[in-house]
Amino acid sequence: MSHAEDTGSRRDFLYVATASAGAVATGAAVWPLINQMNPSADVQALASIEVDVADMEVGTQLTVKWRGKPVFIRRRTAGEIEAGRAVNLDDLADNTSQNLNLDSEADGSDQNRTLDEAGEWLVMLGVCTHLGCVPLGGASGDFGGWFCPCHGSHYDTAGRIRKGPAPLNLLVPQTAFLSDTVIKLG
Repeated sequence: MSHAEDTGSRRDFLYVATASAGAVATGAAVWPLINQMNPSADVQALASIEVDVADMEVGTQLTVKWRGKPVFIRRRTAGEIEAGRAVNLDDLADNTSQNLNLDSEADGSDQNRTLDEAGEWLVMLGVCTHLGCVPLGGASGDFGGWFCPCHGSHYDTAGRIRKGPAPLNLLVPQTAFLSDTVIKLG
């Protein structure tokens, strides 16, 4: 091997080694900037929660805090289910399901708003869709569901807007049963 060939391969090695060291150094310098954009541990912990509903009796409601907002978990009575299913969709101000578990085109029927097929479990964000107030539950309002006293929005037993300034039904978040007694939000 001639001296010129030996110098060329040594020069190539030095270029590759220098470029590799530069790439590693750049990655080490840039990674903290990229990593700081990830959500913090406390935010990730709130991404989903599990709620034990074993002690809930029919006709009761549990309010839990999830992602800084109230979530209503209602175990509906047969009368509430019947009232929700008897509503004509043409009578609704918002006839979409507002259910993140379903296709966005799903209609606002009672069956499309509940967690189970029987319609006993209703889970929804407890935030009025008008200005973000918290509606009162427990058969308040004109339709036996929830009532927002701030501006007079009335929701029925399925959390659908029936009267008042609120434009949309109460949102049903991503929800699923993990077991017969545990609901996962998120």
